[in-house]
Amino acid sequence: MSQITIRSDRDTDYTFTYKGEDVTLPARNVISIANGLQDVVLPTCKMKIANNLIIIKE
Repeated sequence: MSQITIRSDRDTDYTFTYKGEDVTLPARNVISIANGLQDVVLPTCKMKIANNLIIIKE
């Protein structure tokens, strides 16, 4: 997958790791990552995955 989009449905910020660095996705926001999931580590949480969209739930 060459590009992934992560959308937050949370009321609080969501922090994940990208290329060894912590990245914060603000609440109710969207971020796209050009090289897909190869450098992304998502903490365990409820999420929904549809094609190249990951939706972070509460």
